[in-house]
Amino acid sequence: MDGAAGRRGRRKSGPTLHDVAREAGVSVATASRAFNGSSTRNVKPEYISRVLAAAERVGYQPHLSAQAIALGSTRTAALVVSDVDDPYFSSIAAGVIAAAQAQRLIPTVAVADRSPERELQIVRTLRGQRPRVIIIAGSRIEGSRTDGGLTEELEAYQAAGGRVVLVSQEGLPFPTVAIDNGGGACALAQALVGRGYRRFGVLCGPRVIRTSRDRCAGFLAGLAALDVPEPVVVETGFARVGGYDATRELLADGPLAVDCLVAMNDVMAIGAMTAIRDAGLVPGRDVGVAGFDDISWCVDLDPALSTVAVPLHQIGVTAMQLALDDDRSARVLPVPTSVVLRDSTPPR
Repeated sequence: MDGAAGRRGRRKSGPTLHDVAREAGVSVATASRAFNGSSTRNVKPEYISRVLAAAERVGYQPHLSAQAIALGSTRTAALVVSDVDDPYFSSIAAGVIAAAQAQRLIPTVAVADRSPERELQIVRTLRGQRPRVIIIAGSRIEGSRTDGGLTEELEAYQAAGGRVVLVSQEGLPFPTVAIDNGGGACALAQALVGRGYRRFGVLCGPRVIRTSRDRCAGFLAGLAALDVPEPVVVETGFARVGGYDATRELLADGPLAVDCLVAMNDVMAIGAMTAIRDAGLVPGRDVGVAGFDDISWCVDLDPALSTVAVPLHQIGVTAMQLALDDDRSARVLPVPTSVVLRDSTPPR
């Protein structure tokens, strides 16, 4: 009776990894690596397919808690972004999610609302959840007192086996996907002058936002190398409403003093175009408008928006690939940009 009862108990316990390996015709070690991944040995795609199909046939479900204990992490990939409403970040997120799913990782997204304190709090929480990867996308805020704490949290997470990658956040000691903000803005200045524009209004975000500051500096450097009047520079919110409010102020000062408004991101430029229309003017015809990032909305605007193209989706993919790379040095991977001129800046 004891032997029968034991056999019945084993049958009730459900299929095991051994059952999956037997059904798939592979070793138990190969079946385990197919579910859990391996930092030292890769499993052939056809073996992974066989193991997953066998698991479905026998009704096997891997034990996620056991996986986390064995690997030191779960099969999740965490992305921290500054703003979920901005197409800049949603495009990067789409790339991260696609790359995570291709590696059979479960992507999660947290929003820091452009707050360094919130960003640090999120990373502390994520450490307890033990994701396989943490990717942080967003500009550094100069003068933030949280950089030291953030570095300590991420270094401790790395020491426990986690993978960290930053996007457009140069300056911290972790692998980074860096966007050529200054070079792209300089090239935009030269391209617009080449189209005949001479009197510029430049809409920048607060100087503490490094992305905006680098782009603004690059644009001004591009103009300084050419024979054009000094531009009007307005510091405003690094969002659509900031572009709108700054443009309203410029247009309220009397006759139009500029022939081209250049915003340091596309959503600010979209706000500027709305303000131009509200003033009874036509973007592109009465005043040129350009942005930066080439978010998906740019081609659907009327007129289509000139901008600096950043391969946002590919940046997300690259960040995930960099996170899973065996080279864990704190290298910086530069991403080039390119100027795209459209109808919002017709030749003068």
